[in-house]
Amino acid sequence: MGFHAGDYDVIVIGAGHAGCESALAAARMGCETLLLTINLDMVAFMPCNPSVGGPAKGHVVREIDALGGEMGRNIDKTFIQMRMLNTGKGPAVHALRAQADKFLYQHSMKETIENTPKLTMRQGLAEDLIMEDGSCVGVVTKTGAEYRSKTVVLTTGTYLRGKVILGELMYESGPNNQQPAIKLSEALKRNGLQLARFKTGTPPRIHQDSIDFSKTEIQPGDANPKYFSYETEYMAHSEEQLPCWLTYTSEETHQIINDNLHRAPMFSGLIEGTGPRYCPSIEDKIVRFADKPKHQIFLEPEGRNTKEYYVQGLSTSMPEDVQLNILRSIPGLEKAEMMRTGYAIEYDAVVPTQLWPSLETKVVPNLFTAGQINGTSGYEEAAGQGVMAGINAARKAKGLEPVIIDRSKGYIGVMIDDLVTKGTNEPYRLLTSRAEYRLLLRHDNADLRLTPTGYEIGLITEQRYQKFLEKKARVEEEINRLKETKFRPDEAVQAMLAEVGSTPLNNSIDGLTLLRRPEISYGNLEKIAPSPIELSNDIKEQVEIQIKYAGYIEKQQLQVDRMEKMEKKRIPDNIDYDIIHGLAMEAKQKLGKIRPLSIGQASRISGVTPADLSILLVHLEHYNRVTAAAHSS
Repeated sequence: MGFHAGDYDVIVIGAGHAGCESALAAARMGCETLLLTINLDMVAFMPCNPSVGGPAKGHVVREIDALGGEMGRNIDKTFIQMRMLNTGKGPAVHALRAQADKFLYQHSMKETIENTPKLTMRQGLAEDLIMEDGSCVGVVTKTGAEYRSKTVVLTTGTYLRGKVILGELMYESGPNNQQPAIKLSEALKRNGLQLARFKTGTPPRIHQDSIDFSKTEIQPGDANPKYFSYETEYMAHSEEQLPCWLTYTSEETHQIINDNLHRAPMFSGLIEGTGPRYCPSIEDKIVRFADKPKHQIFLEPEGRNTKEYYVQGLSTSMPEDVQLNILRSIPGLEKAEMMRTGYAIEYDAVVPTQLWPSLETKVVPNLFTAGQINGTSGYEEAAGQGVMAGINAARKAKGLEPVIIDRSKGYIGVMIDDLVTKGTNEPYRLLTSRAEYRLLLRHDNADLRLTPTGYEIGLITEQRYQKFLEKKARVEEEINRLKETKFRPDEAVQAMLAEVGSTPLNNSIDGLTLLRRPEISYGNLEKIAPSPIELSNDIKEQVEIQIKYAGYIEKQQLQVDRMEKMEKKRIPDNIDYDIIHGLAMEAKQKLGKIRPLSIGQASRISGVTPADLSILLVHLEHYNRVTAAAHSS
């Protein structure tokens, strides 16, 4: 028999990147929250790459920050390098990426959690769900402690029936030799949830003193770095960033791997789980891209006070002796000393089509899931789901409607909609190409898109919201000022145009028209006609992007408006698709399984055709008329 250990509004299981965001969001929204984790020393641990951000992922970190989440603030406090990627391309794909001090990142996040009111952190292994009347009302730990709550969020990462694979060696384990969660998988299955088996992996770590950096290319951070959080103003450690280093695999590397494929668990049948397509192991890369003579390898420091280096691009589950030979075949690593071996890890994940867009499971009311348990890969994807699951678990505990971010409002919305509408048969990774409105979902405007939502739900302070409104007003005022400012063909203007290789003026034109010339920047105009009030760099950037891309942005906004009409056409939860005459059998099955909330969501289900949608619309009109008539009588 168990014993009653406490009552809460929200319980979060697991303190990885999803769990930290979930618990912080729920507690900051005023809910008594319990964060239960297998090991308190592993809070916000980075078992894989010691970095945050990158294409699409960096956008998500900014969105988490705009909603009032923690990841952006935490990486700003603890980065050892910051770089803006894709600067040679348009603003839609600009992406910030930070190298983290792995240990500092963990400790800083743990400290934030420990100092958050209404948030209790406890070490314990959850093994079962407490069910009453078909709903989840708490959890039971290995020691028999029963914690009761209004809602539960599962963020178990790769711990569910975790199994580490290293060459011929296999053993039950969570990441980094932590204890796995075995019985919780059984509890989920027993309560009707369908699970999938996925795999991920990590590369070996090597000692800094065994690297010959003279054979590698330096990759420094930005001289004037941008930050992830809209609240970060200046960080002193920006001045003392650590470089990363680039090298490549060699012909010898590829030969060693090909000679040892019979010992690779990936190919010998030892690994059952499906691995990540966009982050494959080195043996998978060599086989799949046999025509490529070399692959990039980045050497990344794990922190300021450690000699461990992460070998990015060399994820592997090859036997230990093979791993060492592979490392020593790479330029600069001929004398590499391996501190930790790479390994693959298999784990259970929930099939995400069993979730509502709020991330609550359809079969178990009050039970939410977020992060790698939903089939995603990556810390940022996990944290993005975590903040939404925490928000919605807190709102459910308070009897409020869930918050759902549209695909046109954020990458977080794209990711969750992809998962719950289409599902995934491999670890899901966010890419900018997954967002059809990516010109609207830029890295620079996450605050304009999502801060009002964060404020509305109580995660953005009044002070921060007022500052945001002031920024928004300043951007609009400056765009209007440039619209009204006439640039005449005088000496100063013509000299500036000549300097940037632009056509001279014949007549006066306004600032907006001039700034739309590709070679002209806001900085050029500012020299001739400066703003009467001092503007911050992010305001200037926003003004320039909104003016230069106005035509494209308007076009994309029209597409969003059309889609919104379909999103507003709600589908009742109790609709019986089997009785709708004319619907194809595949559409009936898929619609019945996903149970979309709107015509917009139904249109994104694979196998539902435009003809099916037309039939569904006709049926809904009839259904609404009948329902309205029944109510009026």
